[in-house]
Amino acid sequence: MEAIYQYAWLIPVLPLAGAMIVGLGLISFNKATNKLRQVNSIFIVSLMGTTLVVSAALLWSQLNGHPPYTQMIEWASAGDFRLSMGYTIDHLTALMLVIVTTVAFLVMIYTDGYMAHDPSYVRFYAYLSLFSASMLGLVLSPNLVQVYIFWELVGMCSYLLIGFWFDRQGAADACQKAFVTNRVGDFGLLLGILGLYWSTQSFDFETIGDRLQDLVATGAISGGLAALFAILIFLGPVAKSAQFPLHVWLPDAMEGPTPISALIHAATMVAAGVFLIARMFPVFENIPVVMDVIAYTGALTAFLGASIAITQNDIKKGLAYSTMSQLGYMVMAMGVGSYSAGMFHLMTHAYFKAMLFLGSGSVIHGMEHVVGHNPAYAQDMRLMGGLRKYMPFTGITFLIGTLAISGIPPFAGFWSKDEILGNAFAANPVLWGVGYLTAGITAFYMFRMYISTFEGGFRGNDTTVRQAIKVEQLQAQGLSIGPGAMNPQELTLTAHEHAQDKHDDHEHHSEFPHESPFTMTLPLMLLAVPSILIGLVGTPFANYFEAFIHAPGEAVELAAEGGENLNEFFVMAGSSVGISLLGISLAILMYARKTIDPAAIAAKIPALYQLSKNKWYIDDIYYSVFVLNSRRLARQILEVDSKVVDGVVNLAGLVTLFTGEVLKYLENGRAQFYALIVFAAVLGLVIFSGIA
Repeated sequence: MEAIYQYAWLIPVLPLAGAMIVGLGLISFNKATNKLRQVNSIFIVSLMGTTLVVSAALLWSQLNGHPPYTQMIEWASAGDFRLSMGYTIDHLTALMLVIVTTVAFLVMIYTDGYMAHDPSYVRFYAYLSLFSASMLGLVLSPNLVQVYIFWELVGMCSYLLIGFWFDRQGAADACQKAFVTNRVGDFGLLLGILGLYWSTQSFDFETIGDRLQDLVATGAISGGLAALFAILIFLGPVAKSAQFPLHVWLPDAMEGPTPISALIHAATMVAAGVFLIARMFPVFENIPVVMDVIAYTGALTAFLGASIAITQNDIKKGLAYSTMSQLGYMVMAMGVGSYSAGMFHLMTHAYFKAMLFLGSGSVIHGMEHVVGHNPAYAQDMRLMGGLRKYMPFTGITFLIGTLAISGIPPFAGFWSKDEILGNAFAANPVLWGVGYLTAGITAFYMFRMYISTFEGGFRGNDTTVRQAIKVEQLQAQGLSIGPGAMNPQELTLTAHEHAQDKHDDHEHHSEFPHESPFTMTLPLMLLAVPSILIGLVGTPFANYFEAFIHAPGEAVELAAEGGENLNEFFVMAGSSVGISLLGISLAILMYARKTIDPAAIAAKIPALYQLSKNKWYIDDIYYSVFVLNSRRLARQILEVDSKVVDGVVNLAGLVTLFTGEVLKYLENGRAQFYALIVFAAVLGLVIFSGIA
């Protein structure tokens, strides 16, 4: 087993090598490399499969009691400064390696079917492999410097993948938004790393925690300064894990292909933030004010995401806000000190959310054969309905994921979410109340999504619904609607829409959608297994997960629950299941039985409906405050640059030109003339001196 640890560095290197080889092939032999589509995909998937096997072996070794393993080399030194790089394998690392490699491997298999007709199929695989390598390198990192390096690589890969279809304006805007928003958090993270090193002279996680605690205890630094450094570190996870107020990039990231949406939302980018909180737990847990900030940020984000998701009609954006909400649960758990519960929910969420996103991709793939390749139609749930009849594997697996995220036993999400709520109740009933209410909203919007997509009659051929969607798009862009409208932009856009409709109609292959190919349904069926069963490793009756994953320095033994604890569990679990069933019942009455009219409710509370529909107006506020003001500032700087800076440069050139033109007449090459000038200059100086 020891040999596996010595070669664990291959885990990020193998997918990195795959990305480099395929990337060099695309640069040097583009046509030939693109022709070998299947060869490239098999090569990339095989490398990821190998990393999965090695990661599983490491997890098995850790489960069997192997001590943590660290391999380091000195990377740089100057005087007393020493910087080491390497990798570390402990319980947390082993778990994250298996989560990342499992999801990445299945996403790569799924990609073959989803991207089969895309001309940039090979490039997408290269990006996927590089993204996976970056996340795996981050997980293996033994110190903050190495974490930061891979942290930025993950951000770069997300930029490339969100903007993969860069010829679409929406994708180009979304990848820039994600990049800029994450730079805000990453700048805070960098400042926090520098501040912690300044105070502790270390980049090691546990060393920083111990030294910082001693420095505060002895008065060497103030508690407020230590809290500031910790909150700056927390800004990194706030951006990466889409926590309020830096959450705005996540829904827009849906502009990328669905496989990357699944990978980002399940096991890579957004999981990186929660993972860093876990790694920095030795620092955070000793600063109560920081733990409170983390907990309340998570609770607010959980409720915010859920409250917006209930009015989303785009299936991928609904799932995006769902991810944001579930990440809020994880962050809240970390904030109340429930380290194990937060990581448990990260694991269960990774599997059922990957399945849900891949299921949405399967739906979109099927819908495109009916409504064409216009995302506004293929992703809008108002044009779906009854898909379970045509796509049974997708429908069943999506229902399993919906039950899991809704917290219905015995599905995985029930055990992890209930543990978070139970620990939150013990720590702070207010946080529990927010999480409890969010659990009911989650069940409502997820079953709204499932029923609208898979139950009832198929609405994809309803031209009235299409027209309503088109009008809504125009209104969202601020264009007037109605007869006699003379806005040229409206007329142009309408003509474009008609051309798109004709193009889509020409490409229609069938009147109804059909099931996706085996390469897409196989990952769904495989992910359904952990979505059902993996929660059983963390039951309160025998919590194997907590015995394996717990906060550093905390000793936890596997023990059966006593009678009193079991009674408490049944009360808490019963209440959480009850609120979920209430949400499910409301969704059924509104969207399946149609005994309650959602439109009538929206009309009675228009302010709340518009608040949710417009995402709490946060994007609008950011646009007005930051985007428009940044443009104004840029225009003012341009004015200064063009009139002042350019003016000074132009004036210097003009003076040089003028003096050169004047002096050239004095340069005639006659020595007598030069002597006369010197004599006149000396005479002038003498006269001036005499006068002075």
